[in-house]
Amino acid sequence: MSEYTATVQWERGAQLFTDNRYSRRHIWTFDGGVQVPASASPHVVPLPYADAGAVDPEEAFVAALSSCHMLWFLSLAAQRGFCVDHYTDAAMGVMGKDQMGRLVMTCVTLRPRVAFVGDRLPTHADIQALHEQAHAECYLANSVKTEMRCEPVWPA
Repeated sequence: MSEYTATVQWERGAQLFTDNRYSRRHIWTFDGGVQVPASASPHVVPLPYADAGAVDPEEAFVAALSSCHMLWFLSLAAQRGFCVDHYTDAAMGVMGKDQMGRLVMTCVTLRPRVAFVGDRLPTHADIQALHEQAHAECYLANSVKTEMRCEPVWPA
């Protein structure tokens, strides 16, 4: 079993706070010291109390799912002898109400665009199979109730 940690830190500073007009800007710190400016989404908390330039938890959720899928895809492609030259995913999450009426991330759609190089190039069926296996292996996809779709973007 592995453990993962993150430190989330927010400070009131000179803000009153109890008037609910406080900055939602905060810092995420990960092992190794990487710090990420974070905030509530401006879709949830209006500016200037949210910071549009920071990462919000909803974006991070989508990015984490996309990243996990990509890492599995790259690993599986390498195991099969396919050389990935670059990989880009314009992933998107959609918020909506669940069956209990709670606001949740109902669906995350991955739209990976992958380019391969070398003598051994995969077919569309090979690429689709790699995505399906990556989805099945992805720790995060297996950890959430959110529907996940993978809609590969094929070269023109």
